[in-house]
Amino acid sequence: MKMKIGVLGVSGHFFLRCCLPLQHSNQIEVYAIASRNKEKAKKASKEWNIPVFYDSYDQLLQDKKIEAVYIPLPNHMHAEWIKKCADAGKHIICEKPLALDADEAKVVAAYVKERNVKLMEAFMYRFHPKWNRAKEIVKTGGIGRVTAIHSIFTYNNKDSKNIRNIKAYGGGALYDIGCYAISTARYLLDEEPRKVIALAEEDQEFSTDVLTSGILDFGTARCLFTVGTQTSNQQEVTIYGTGGKITVTIPFNDFPDVKGNIIVETGLGKRKVEFDPVDQYRLEFEAFASAIKNDSNVPITPEESIKNIHVMDAVRESYETGKWIKL
Repeated sequence: MKMKIGVLGVSGHFFLRCCLPLQHSNQIEVYAIASRNKEKAKKASKEWNIPVFYDSYDQLLQDKKIEAVYIPLPNHMHAEWIKKCADAGKHIICEKPLALDADEAKVVAAYVKERNVKLMEAFMYRFHPKWNRAKEIVKTGGIGRVTAIHSIFTYNNKDSKNIRNIKAYGGGALYDIGCYAISTARYLLDEEPRKVIALAEEDQEFSTDVLTSGILDFGTARCLFTVGTQTSNQQEVTIYGTGGKITVTIPFNDFPDVKGNIIVETGLGKRKVEFDPVDQYRLEFEAFASAIKNDSNVPITPEESIKNIHVMDAVRESYETGKWIKL
């Protein structure tokens, strides 16, 4: 039997990237959607063949048929609704970040644990096989010892009404996409940075960071990243080692209908490693569903998410103070 999930909010991200692949899943049914605007919920339900709609989030949480809830709400609402989902006995998959700082994330993690529900942060990139292969190459010394990771992730969005540009909603480049640069470096190295330094440019109207660069010092390796919300679209992660490098092309928003790839360059030559088309969002939700079915740990635990947010906190403190921040 498919796991029934409910969705809090009529999210553009959900319909653009998640809804259709989940409708092809044999493990998950998008059963209900809620919005504080009844007409929006009704329209989304009809257009996307979602059986049930509600005009409040609380009503959705009262539906006993729903086993898990997806939270794509603005960042500042994550902690509140994670707790409410936990109170209702629903398992939770929540968009990143789980909370606005590490202290709040710790409280949330403890809260859901006490109520015996599962919580996973929705870092979809972790479920694309190209990232698994990149990590295997790193782990086995395929490019020697890693010395540096360079990441860039940018887009251009100057809409003042967009939640990514509203500071009170947890907007800005660091929260929205800087979290990926930090997460991928930690994932590849299986370590935590020792100290960080960062520089940010803020929009005069929005007061959000629109161009943020940082250095994460892991001791023997460094991650350098730039993320921006008012720059042309760009995504790339390059891993440099003593014996070669790996380039992860379209590292975060890879297309589900074409082959993914990484490019590996060593002293033996250059090769493109290709992967059959996959939908990383479907794989993400199905891995979450499997953890619930088997009562096992979710692939991205709350403890790991707390560590990622802890580094984000340090990056923010660094660009506010202009100093190296030790972790």
